[in-house]
Amino acid sequence: MSGHQSGHTIHRTQHHLGWNNAFPPRLVVAPGETVEFKTVDASGGQISPKSTVADVAAMDFGKVNPVSGPVYIDGAEPGDAVKVTILDFTPSGWGWTANIPGFGLLADDFKEPALHLWKYDPGTMAPAAFGPGGRVPLKPFCGTIGLAPAEPGLHSIVPPRRVGGNMDIRDMSAGTELYLPVEVAGGLFSVGDTHAAQGDGEVCGTAIESQMNVAAKFELVKKANLDFPRYRIRGPISSHRDAKGYDVTTGIGPDLMQGARDAVSGMIRLLSKRHGLAAIDAYLLCSVAGDLRISEIVDMPNWVVSFYFPRIVFE
Repeated sequence: MSGHQSGHTIHRTQHHLGWNNAFPPRLVVAPGETVEFKTVDASGGQISPKSTVADVAAMDFGKVNPVSGPVYIDGAEPGDAVKVTILDFTPSGWGWTANIPGFGLLADDFKEPALHLWKYDPGTMAPAAFGPGGRVPLKPFCGTIGLAPAEPGLHSIVPPRRVGGNMDIRDMSAGTELYLPVEVAGGLFSVGDTHAAQGDGEVCGTAIESQMNVAAKFELVKKANLDFPRYRIRGPISSHRDAKGYDVTTGIGPDLMQGARDAVSGMIRLLSKRHGLAAIDAYLLCSVAGDLRISEIVDMPNWVVSFYFPRIVFE
């Protein structure tokens, strides 16, 4: 941790699978207090630094994305918002990216499991090496961060929802202030699925999945009446990748999802040809380092989706 004294700790054993507002809180905090969360990686320990692709094929989806918590924020009531300030991360130094069959934007094109293991320096956070000469700039963030939904029972952690959850927003990084709509008393906050790097879109379905501890501060905004989460970013969002510019491919047509597929497929072909990468490796690299953007959504009937890949990865 970098200078923040955490008032409370959620330990690695204090995690849960799925969202359920009946899960008892592990901790009660007053607004203004901080908590350090010792998280579990997104595989729930099913992938290790010694894993092979066979571990991806055998992965139990019922154990993915464990989240640490829940934390009860004193005084939080439905209609309020919990303001979460992400203070900092304590990285582990290793991570993984996988293609999981049936999952990801191009699941129809990439049907076989794939796994890339990463090592990085948790002190310097220097770019992580990938294959023949590529280096991915790192920026830690929380993939899953949210509150418990009002609807009773157990809910899958995979899809995000109004109260947050597995949003996979790559800017949930140190300094970001996230406002989450409260649906149940105390909010019941949990966090996990920490990543060392990801592009906007997380196109293969995984980022650089990497266990990290997370420190966060909790505040309360009464009667905020948010429809959905909102967040404030305190500084530049892509300065770690901007230095050498970008290559950009596009998809154009009447369907945004197909446009996204076409833009990413175009970048996979470009990277494969230029750098001699296998298509699956280019796909994993696009997920952790490139950004999908909607360039134009008004010139009917065709919309433009662009995929930005930072040239710094190979230069």
